[in-house]
Amino acid sequence: MRSVRQITLCPSQRNWVFCLRTIHRSAIMWQDKCEFEEFQSGHCAGTIEDVAKKIQRNIGVKPGYHTIPVCRSGLLKFQPKREDLPCRCIKDSFTTAVVPISSLSKRERYINHLARVRVGRLMEDLDLFAVWICHRYVKVPKLPRGVPLPYVFVTLLVDKVDFYNFNTVDADVDIEFCGHVSWVGRSSMEITIYMRQQQRNITKTILMMVARNATNTGSAPVNELQPCNEAEQLCFDDAVKRQERRGRKAPILRPSHNDEKLMFDIFRRTNGTDIVRDERIELPENSAWMSQSFQTTLIHPFPDNRNSQNNIFGGYVMRNAVEISFMTASIYTQSRPFIECIMDIAFLSPIKVHSFLKMTAHVVYTFEQFMQILTVVQVMDANTFEEVTTNTFNITFRAEQNVKEVLPSSYQETLWYINGRNKFQDFQQLKAKRNTKSLKV
Repeated sequence: MRSVRQITLCPSQRNWVFCLRTIHRSAIMWQDKCEFEEFQSGHCAGTIEDVAKKIQRNIGVKPGYHTIPVCRSGLLKFQPKREDLPCRCIKDSFTTAVVPISSLSKRERYINHLARVRVGRLMEDLDLFAVWICHRYVKVPKLPRGVPLPYVFVTLLVDKVDFYNFNTVDADVDIEFCGHVSWVGRSSMEITIYMRQQQRNITKTILMMVARNATNTGSAPVNELQPCNEAEQLCFDDAVKRQERRGRKAPILRPSHNDEKLMFDIFRRTNGTDIVRDERIELPENSAWMSQSFQTTLIHPFPDNRNSQNNIFGGYVMRNAVEISFMTASIYTQSRPFIECIMDIAFLSPIKVHSFLKMTAHVVYTFEQFMQILTVVQVMDANTFEEVTTNTFNITFRAEQNVKEVLPSSYQETLWYINGRNKFQDFQQLKAKRNTKSLKV
Protein backbone atom coordinates (compact mmCIF):
# COMPACT_ATOMS: atom_id res chain seq x y z
CA MET A 1 0.00 0.00 0.00
CA ARG A 2 1.33 3.41 -0.91
CA SER A 3 2.15 5.51 2.13
CA VAL A 4 0.56 8.90 2.57
CA ARG A 5 2.91 11.75 3.47
CA GLN A 6 1.54 14.02 6.17
CA ILE A 7 1.82 17.71 5.32
CA THR A 8 2.28 20.20 8.12
CA LEU A 9 1.43 23.83 7.50
CA CYS A 10 3.08 26.72 9.27
CA PRO A 11 0.81 29.36 10.88
CA SER A 12 1.09 31.73 7.92
CA GLN A 13 0.23 28.94 5.48
CA ARG A 14 -2.76 27.95 7.60
CA ASN A 15 -3.98 31.56 7.51
CA TRP A 16 -3.74 31.56 3.71
CA VAL A 17 -5.65 28.27 3.49
CA PHE A 18 -8.31 29.64 5.82
CA CYS A 19 -8.62 32.81 3.72
CA LEU A 20 -8.90 30.84 0.48
CA ARG A 21 -11.57 28.57 1.92
CA THR A 22 -13.49 31.59 3.23
CA ILE A 23 -13.31 33.28 -0.17
CA HIS A 24 -14.46 30.08 -1.89
CA ARG A 25 -17.42 29.68 0.49
CA SER A 26 -18.33 33.35 0.03
CA ALA A 27 -18.08 32.95 -3.73
CA ILE A 28 -20.50 30.02 -3.68
CA MET A 29 -22.97 31.94 -1.49
CA TRP A 30 -22.65 34.99 -3.78
CA GLN A 31 -23.26 32.83 -6.84
CA ASP A 32 -26.29 31.17 -5.20
CA LYS A 33 -27.77 34.54 -4.33
CA CYS A 34 -27.18 36.13 -7.73
CA GLU A 35 -28.71 33.24 -9.66
CA PHE A 36 -32.24 34.29 -8.85
CA GLU A 37 -32.28 37.48 -6.76
CA GLU A 38 -33.42 39.52 -9.78
CA PHE A 39 -36.57 37.37 -10.06
CA GLN A 40 -37.78 37.62 -6.47
CA SER A 41 -41.31 38.91 -6.17
CA GLY A 42 -41.70 38.73 -2.41
CA HIS A 43 -44.51 36.20 -2.80
CA CYS A 44 -44.68 33.41 -0.23
CA ALA A 45 -47.26 30.63 -0.39
CA GLY A 46 -46.80 29.66 3.26
CA THR A 47 -45.92 26.07 4.13
CA ILE A 48 -45.89 23.20 1.67
CA GLU A 49 -49.20 22.07 3.20
CA ASP A 50 -50.65 25.49 2.35
CA VAL A 51 -49.46 24.98 -1.22
CA ALA A 52 -51.41 21.71 -1.50
CA LYS A 53 -54.59 23.41 -0.24
CA LYS A 54 -54.20 26.34 -2.64
CA ILE A 55 -53.78 24.01 -5.61
CA GLN A 56 -56.93 22.08 -4.65
CA ARG A 57 -58.85 25.33 -4.25
CA ASN A 58 -57.63 26.70 -7.61
CA ILE A 59 -58.78 23.67 -9.59
CA GLY A 60 -61.97 23.17 -7.56
CA VAL A 61 -61.13 19.77 -6.08
CA LYS A 62 -63.19 18.85 -3.03
CA PRO A 63 -62.08 16.39 -0.34
CA GLY A 64 -63.02 12.77 -0.77
CA TYR A 65 -62.07 9.88 -3.03
CA HIS A 66 -64.30 8.75 -5.89
CA THR A 67 -63.56 5.59 -7.88
CA ILE A 68 -64.75 7.52 -10.92
CA PRO A 69 -63.17 11.00 -10.89
CA VAL A 70 -65.49 13.97 -10.53
CA CYS A 71 -66.40 15.16 -14.02
CA ARG A 72 -64.70 18.41 -15.04
CA SER A 73 -65.87 18.44 -18.65
CA GLY A 74 -67.96 21.53 -17.91
CA LEU A 75 -64.72 23.50 -17.59
CA LEU A 76 -63.65 22.76 -21.16
CA LYS A 77 -65.69 25.72 -22.44
CA PHE A 78 -63.46 28.02 -20.40
CA GLN A 79 -60.29 26.76 -22.10
CA PRO A 80 -58.58 29.90 -23.43
CA LYS A 81 -56.89 30.40 -26.78
CA ARG A 82 -53.20 31.26 -26.82
CA GLU A 83 -53.83 34.71 -28.26
CA ASP A 84 -56.17 35.53 -25.36
CA LEU A 85 -53.42 34.95 -22.79
CA PRO A 86 -51.22 37.92 -21.79
CA CYS A 87 -47.44 37.65 -21.84
CA ARG A 88 -45.79 36.95 -18.51
CA CYS A 89 -42.27 37.43 -17.19
CA ILE A 90 -40.17 35.23 -14.92
CA LYS A 91 -40.82 37.37 -11.87
CA ASP A 92 -44.58 36.81 -12.22
CA SER A 93 -44.12 33.13 -11.41
CA PHE A 94 -41.55 33.47 -8.61
CA THR A 95 -42.75 32.15 -5.27
CA THR A 96 -41.51 30.51 -2.09
CA ALA A 97 -42.79 27.92 0.36
CA VAL A 98 -41.48 26.55 3.65
CA VAL A 99 -40.92 22.97 4.77
CA PRO A 100 -41.33 23.51 8.54
CA ILE A 101 -38.95 20.86 9.89
CA SER A 102 -38.10 23.11 12.84
CA SER A 103 -41.52 22.12 14.17
CA LEU A 104 -41.37 18.97 16.29
CA SER A 105 -44.81 17.92 15.07
CA LYS A 106 -43.69 18.07 11.42
CA ARG A 107 -40.09 16.90 11.68
CA GLU A 108 -40.73 13.15 11.93
CA ARG A 109 -42.17 13.20 8.42
CA TYR A 110 -38.89 14.50 7.02
CA ILE A 111 -36.13 12.63 8.88
CA ASN A 112 -34.80 9.08 8.88
CA HIS A 113 -33.57 6.94 11.76
CA LEU A 114 -30.18 8.71 11.65
CA ALA A 115 -31.89 12.10 12.08
CA ARG A 116 -30.90 13.07 8.55
CA VAL A 117 -33.29 14.80 6.20
CA ARG A 118 -35.17 12.41 3.89
CA VAL A 119 -34.27 13.33 0.33
CA GLY A 120 -37.17 11.34 -1.10
CA ARG A 121 -39.73 13.22 0.98
CA LEU A 122 -38.32 16.55 -0.21
CA MET A 123 -38.49 15.33 -3.83
CA GLU A 124 -42.17 14.58 -3.28
CA ASP A 125 -42.80 18.12 -2.01
CA LEU A 126 -40.69 19.58 -4.81
CA ASP A 127 -42.98 18.05 -7.43
CA LEU A 128 -45.99 19.63 -5.71
CA PHE A 129 -44.22 22.98 -5.55
CA ALA A 130 -43.51 22.82 -9.30
CA VAL A 131 -47.25 22.47 -9.92
CA TRP A 132 -47.84 25.53 -7.76
CA ILE A 133 -45.36 27.57 -9.83
CA CYS A 134 -47.42 26.64 -12.90
CA HIS A 135 -50.53 27.95 -11.13
CA ARG A 136 -48.70 31.18 -10.37
CA TYR A 137 -47.59 31.60 -13.95
CA VAL A 138 -50.72 30.80 -15.95
CA LYS A 139 -53.12 33.75 -16.03
CA VAL A 140 -56.51 33.59 -17.75
CA PRO A 141 -58.03 37.12 -17.70
CA LYS A 142 -61.40 36.05 -19.16
CA LEU A 143 -61.99 33.28 -16.61
CA PRO A 144 -65.16 34.20 -14.67
CA ARG A 145 -64.76 34.81 -10.98
CA GLY A 146 -65.32 31.67 -8.92
CA VAL A 147 -64.72 29.25 -11.83
CA PRO A 148 -61.88 26.76 -11.16
CA LEU A 149 -58.78 26.96 -13.32
CA PRO A 150 -59.51 24.74 -16.38
CA TYR A 151 -56.05 23.19 -16.35
CA VAL A 152 -54.21 20.12 -15.11
CA PHE A 153 -50.41 20.36 -14.73
CA VAL A 154 -48.35 17.18 -14.94
CA THR A 155 -44.63 16.43 -14.67
CA LEU A 156 -43.04 15.53 -17.99
CA LEU A 157 -39.41 15.05 -16.94
CA VAL A 158 -36.84 16.03 -14.36
CA ASP A 159 -33.74 17.31 -16.13
CA LYS A 160 -31.51 17.34 -13.08
CA VAL A 161 -31.40 17.74 -9.32
CA ASP A 162 -27.98 19.01 -8.26
CA PHE A 163 -27.13 18.65 -4.55
CA TYR A 164 -24.78 21.10 -2.82
CA ASN A 165 -23.20 19.30 0.15
CA PHE A 166 -26.55 17.91 1.17
CA ASN A 167 -24.92 15.91 3.96
CA THR A 168 -24.47 19.14 5.92
CA VAL A 169 -28.18 20.00 5.97
CA ASP A 170 -29.57 20.48 9.48
CA ALA A 171 -32.58 18.32 10.29
CA ASP A 172 -34.09 20.86 12.71
CA VAL A 173 -33.95 24.02 10.59
CA ASP A 174 -36.68 24.97 8.11
CA ILE A 175 -36.02 24.42 4.41
CA GLU A 176 -37.29 26.95 1.89
CA PHE A 177 -38.37 26.18 -1.65
CA CYS A 178 -38.11 29.04 -4.13
CA GLY A 179 -38.59 28.83 -7.86
CA HIS A 180 -39.89 30.24 -11.11
CA VAL A 181 -40.71 29.44 -14.71
CA SER A 182 -37.56 29.74 -16.86
CA TRP A 183 -38.81 28.73 -20.33
CA VAL A 184 -42.18 28.25 -22.01
CA GLY A 185 -43.35 26.45 -25.13
CA ARG A 186 -46.91 26.27 -26.38
CA SER A 187 -48.09 24.01 -23.54
CA SER A 188 -44.86 23.10 -21.74
CA MET A 189 -42.92 24.98 -19.08
CA GLU A 190 -39.42 24.60 -17.71
CA ILE A 191 -39.33 25.18 -13.94
CA THR A 192 -36.25 26.06 -11.90
CA ILE A 193 -36.45 25.37 -8.17
CA TYR A 194 -33.94 25.92 -5.39
CA MET A 195 -33.98 24.41 -1.93
CA ARG A 196 -32.39 26.70 0.61
CA GLN A 197 -31.52 26.51 4.26
CA GLN A 198 -30.19 29.43 6.28
CA GLN A 199 -29.80 31.59 3.16
CA ARG A 200 -27.72 29.10 1.19
CA ASN A 201 -28.64 26.78 -1.63
CA ILE A 202 -28.66 23.04 -0.98
CA THR A 203 -30.18 21.87 -4.28
CA LYS A 204 -31.02 23.22 -7.71
CA THR A 205 -33.66 21.43 -9.77
CA ILE A 206 -34.71 21.87 -13.38
CA LEU A 207 -37.83 20.06 -14.58
CA MET A 208 -40.41 20.22 -17.33
CA MET A 209 -44.15 20.51 -16.73
CA VAL A 210 -46.97 20.16 -19.24
CA ALA A 211 -50.30 21.99 -19.22
CA ARG A 212 -53.33 19.79 -19.98
CA ASN A 213 -56.98 20.70 -20.33
CA ALA A 214 -59.48 20.33 -17.48
CA THR A 215 -60.14 16.65 -18.21
CA ASN A 216 -56.52 15.77 -18.95
CA THR A 217 -57.50 14.61 -22.44
CA GLY A 218 -55.49 17.10 -24.46
CA SER A 219 -52.86 19.82 -24.25
CA ALA A 220 -53.68 23.36 -23.16
CA PRO A 221 -51.96 26.63 -24.14
CA VAL A 222 -50.02 28.69 -21.61
CA ASN A 223 -48.96 32.34 -21.51
CA GLU A 224 -45.99 33.36 -23.61
CA LEU A 225 -42.86 34.18 -21.61
CA GLN A 226 -41.38 37.62 -22.24
CA PRO A 227 -38.22 38.43 -20.22
CA CYS A 228 -38.47 41.89 -18.72
CA ASN A 229 -34.82 42.63 -17.87
CA GLU A 230 -31.28 41.50 -18.62
CA ALA A 231 -31.16 38.92 -15.84
CA GLU A 232 -34.38 37.29 -17.03
CA GLN A 233 -33.10 37.28 -20.59
CA LEU A 234 -29.92 35.48 -19.54
CA CYS A 235 -31.96 32.92 -17.62
CA PHE A 236 -34.26 32.44 -20.59
CA ASP A 237 -31.34 32.06 -23.04
CA ASP A 238 -29.79 29.33 -20.86
CA ALA A 239 -33.14 27.54 -20.77
CA VAL A 240 -33.42 27.73 -24.57
CA LYS A 241 -30.03 25.99 -24.87
CA ARG A 242 -31.19 23.25 -22.50
CA GLN A 243 -34.34 22.76 -24.53
CA GLU A 244 -32.29 22.45 -27.72
CA ARG A 245 -30.12 19.79 -26.05
CA ARG A 246 -33.22 17.88 -24.99
CA GLY A 247 -34.45 17.92 -28.57
CA ARG A 248 -31.19 16.39 -29.76
CA LYS A 249 -31.23 13.51 -27.27
CA ALA A 250 -31.85 10.04 -28.72
CA PRO A 251 -33.52 7.36 -26.57
CA ILE A 252 -31.10 4.65 -27.70
CA LEU A 253 -27.57 5.30 -28.91
CA ARG A 254 -25.39 2.76 -30.64
CA PRO A 255 -22.11 2.25 -28.76
CA SER A 256 -19.31 4.38 -30.16
CA HIS A 257 -15.94 2.95 -31.22
CA ASN A 258 -14.48 3.80 -27.81
CA ASP A 259 -17.49 2.18 -26.13
CA GLU A 260 -16.94 -1.00 -28.11
CA LYS A 261 -13.29 -1.07 -27.08
CA LEU A 262 -14.38 -0.72 -23.46
CA MET A 263 -16.94 -3.50 -23.89
CA PHE A 264 -14.29 -5.85 -25.26
CA ASP A 265 -11.89 -4.95 -22.45
CA ILE A 266 -14.57 -5.82 -19.88
CA PHE A 267 -15.29 -9.06 -21.75
CA ARG A 268 -11.63 -10.08 -21.59
CA ARG A 269 -11.48 -9.32 -17.89
CA THR A 270 -14.57 -11.39 -17.12
CA ASN A 271 -14.36 -14.19 -19.71
CA GLY A 272 -10.67 -14.44 -20.50
CA THR A 273 -9.10 -14.48 -23.95
CA ASP A 274 -11.02 -17.53 -25.15
CA ILE A 275 -14.01 -16.04 -27.03
CA VAL A 276 -15.77 -19.41 -27.32
CA ARG A 277 -15.75 -19.94 -23.57
CA ASP A 278 -19.29 -19.73 -22.17
CA GLU A 279 -18.32 -19.53 -18.51
CA ARG A 280 -17.25 -16.45 -16.64
CA ILE A 281 -13.83 -16.54 -15.06
CA GLU A 282 -13.33 -15.87 -11.38
CA LEU A 283 -14.60 -12.46 -10.30
CA PRO A 284 -11.74 -9.90 -10.31
CA GLU A 285 -10.56 -8.69 -6.93
CA ASN A 286 -12.59 -5.97 -5.19
CA SER A 287 -15.44 -6.13 -7.68
CA ALA A 288 -19.03 -7.34 -7.92
CA TRP A 289 -21.32 -8.62 -10.67
CA MET A 290 -23.97 -6.19 -11.80
CA SER A 291 -26.42 -9.09 -12.03
CA GLN A 292 -26.13 -9.51 -8.25
CA SER A 293 -26.02 -5.82 -7.34
CA PHE A 294 -29.66 -4.80 -7.40
CA GLN A 295 -32.69 -4.53 -5.15
CA THR A 296 -36.36 -4.71 -6.07
CA THR A 297 -39.66 -3.99 -4.37
CA LEU A 298 -43.40 -3.92 -5.02
CA ILE A 299 -45.50 -0.96 -3.87
CA HIS A 300 -49.26 -0.61 -3.71
CA PRO A 301 -50.25 3.07 -4.11
CA PHE A 302 -53.41 4.28 -2.40
CA PRO A 303 -55.89 7.12 -3.06
CA ASP A 304 -54.13 9.57 -0.74
CA ASN A 305 -51.36 9.77 -3.37
CA ARG A 306 -53.54 10.58 -6.38
CA ASN A 307 -54.57 13.75 -8.20
CA SER A 308 -58.01 14.85 -9.39
CA GLN A 309 -57.82 12.38 -12.31
CA ASN A 310 -57.02 9.42 -10.01
CA ASN A 311 -53.46 9.27 -11.31
CA ILE A 312 -50.59 8.81 -8.88
CA PHE A 313 -48.53 11.95 -8.18
CA GLY A 314 -45.11 12.04 -9.87
CA GLY A 315 -43.64 13.14 -6.53
CA TYR A 316 -44.82 9.91 -4.90
CA VAL A 317 -42.99 7.91 -7.56
CA MET A 318 -39.86 10.04 -7.11
CA ARG A 319 -39.85 9.59 -3.34
CA ASN A 320 -40.03 5.82 -3.52
CA ALA A 321 -37.50 5.59 -6.36
CA VAL A 322 -35.00 7.75 -4.48
CA GLU A 323 -35.43 5.70 -1.32
CA ILE A 324 -34.95 2.28 -2.96
CA SER A 325 -31.93 3.74 -4.78
CA PHE A 326 -30.47 4.84 -1.46
CA MET A 327 -31.06 1.41 0.07
CA THR A 328 -29.40 -0.27 -2.91
CA ALA A 329 -26.38 2.02 -2.65
CA SER A 330 -26.21 1.41 1.12
CA ILE A 331 -26.28 -2.37 0.74
CA TYR A 332 -23.67 -2.26 -2.03
CA THR A 333 -21.25 -0.09 -0.02
CA GLN A 334 -22.16 -1.43 3.43
CA SER A 335 -22.38 2.20 4.54
CA ARG A 336 -24.62 5.28 4.39
CA PRO A 337 -23.74 7.07 1.12
CA PHE A 338 -24.67 10.63 0.25
CA ILE A 339 -26.77 11.59 -2.75
CA GLU A 340 -25.00 13.88 -5.23
CA CYS A 341 -27.19 14.21 -8.30
CA ILE A 342 -30.37 13.00 -10.02
CA MET A 343 -30.60 13.22 -13.81
CA ASP A 344 -32.99 12.50 -16.65
CA ILE A 345 -36.19 11.27 -15.02
CA ALA A 346 -38.74 10.70 -17.76
CA PHE A 347 -42.45 10.23 -16.99
CA LEU A 348 -43.56 8.11 -19.92
CA SER A 349 -47.20 7.43 -18.98
CA PRO A 350 -49.67 8.17 -16.15
CA ILE A 351 -50.01 5.70 -13.27
CA LYS A 352 -53.57 4.87 -12.28
CA VAL A 353 -54.46 4.58 -8.63
CA HIS A 354 -55.41 0.91 -9.04
CA SER A 355 -51.89 -0.01 -10.22
CA PHE A 356 -49.04 -1.86 -8.54
CA LEU A 357 -45.54 -0.39 -8.77
CA LYS A 358 -42.45 -2.53 -9.28
CA MET A 359 -39.17 -0.70 -8.66
CA THR A 360 -35.74 -2.20 -9.34
CA ALA A 361 -32.52 -0.33 -8.58
CA HIS A 362 -29.30 -1.52 -10.25
CA VAL A 363 -25.72 -0.47 -9.51
CA VAL A 364 -24.54 0.10 -13.08
CA TYR A 365 -21.27 2.02 -12.75
CA THR A 366 -18.69 2.82 -10.06
CA PHE A 367 -15.68 5.11 -9.90
CA GLU A 368 -13.59 5.55 -6.76
CA GLN A 369 -16.09 6.77 -4.12
CA PHE A 370 -18.97 7.21 -6.55
CA MET A 371 -21.64 4.87 -7.84
CA GLN A 372 -24.32 5.30 -10.46
CA ILE A 373 -27.75 3.79 -9.77
CA LEU A 374 -30.26 3.03 -12.51
CA THR A 375 -33.75 2.61 -11.08
CA VAL A 376 -36.48 1.29 -13.35
CA VAL A 377 -40.16 1.78 -12.47
CA GLN A 378 -42.69 -0.61 -13.94
CA VAL A 379 -46.43 -0.39 -13.51
CA MET A 380 -48.65 -3.45 -13.26
CA ASP A 381 -52.35 -2.93 -13.91
CA ALA A 382 -54.18 -4.51 -10.98
CA ASN A 383 -56.97 -5.67 -13.28
CA THR A 384 -55.11 -7.01 -16.33
CA PHE A 385 -51.69 -7.51 -14.63
CA GLU A 386 -50.01 -6.13 -17.73
CA GLU A 387 -46.61 -4.52 -17.04
CA VAL A 388 -45.38 -1.26 -18.59
CA THR A 389 -42.17 0.67 -17.87
CA THR A 390 -43.06 4.24 -16.90
CA ASN A 391 -39.91 5.77 -15.41
CA THR A 392 -36.15 5.47 -15.27
CA PHE A 393 -34.01 7.28 -12.69
CA ASN A 394 -30.26 7.98 -12.91
CA ILE A 395 -28.90 8.81 -9.46
CA THR A 396 -25.31 9.45 -8.36
CA PHE A 397 -24.22 8.57 -4.82
CA ARG A 398 -20.94 9.13 -3.02
CA ALA A 399 -19.56 6.87 -0.30
CA GLU A 400 -16.98 7.85 2.31
CA GLN A 401 -14.47 5.36 0.88
CA ASN A 402 -13.76 3.83 -2.52
CA VAL A 403 -16.37 1.26 -3.52
CA LYS A 404 -16.12 -2.09 -5.29
CA GLU A 405 -16.04 -2.01 -9.05
CA VAL A 406 -19.27 -3.27 -10.60
CA LEU A 407 -18.89 -5.43 -13.73
CA PRO A 408 -21.49 -6.46 -16.34
CA SER A 409 -21.87 -10.06 -17.50
CA SER A 410 -24.22 -9.64 -20.48
CA TYR A 411 -24.63 -7.34 -23.46
CA GLN A 412 -27.66 -5.63 -21.86
CA GLU A 413 -25.74 -5.01 -18.64
CA THR A 414 -22.79 -3.66 -20.62
CA LEU A 415 -25.08 -1.12 -22.27
CA TRP A 416 -26.29 -0.12 -18.80
CA TYR A 417 -22.65 0.16 -17.72
CA ILE A 418 -21.83 2.49 -20.63
CA ASN A 419 -24.95 4.58 -20.01
CA GLY A 420 -24.07 4.79 -16.32
CA ARG A 421 -20.56 5.93 -17.16
CA ASN A 422 -21.97 8.61 -19.49
CA LYS A 423 -24.34 9.83 -16.76
CA PHE A 424 -21.45 9.97 -14.30
CA GLN A 425 -19.39 12.01 -16.78
CA ASP A 426 -22.35 14.39 -17.14
CA PHE A 427 -22.37 14.72 -13.35
CA GLN A 428 -18.64 15.49 -13.30
CA GLN A 429 -19.12 18.21 -15.93
CA LEU A 430 -22.00 19.67 -13.95
CA LYS A 431 -19.88 19.73 -10.80
CA ALA A 432 -16.92 21.31 -12.62
CA LYS A 433 -19.19 23.95 -14.15
CA ARG A 434 -20.63 24.81 -10.74
CA ASN A 435 -17.15 25.15 -9.22
CA THR A 436 -15.98 27.30 -12.13
CA LYS A 437 -18.90 29.68 -11.66
CA SER A 438 -18.17 30.10 -7.96
CA LEU A 439 -14.50 30.86 -8.63
CA LYS A 440 -15.23 33.62 -11.16
CA VAL A 441 -16.03 36.06 -8.38
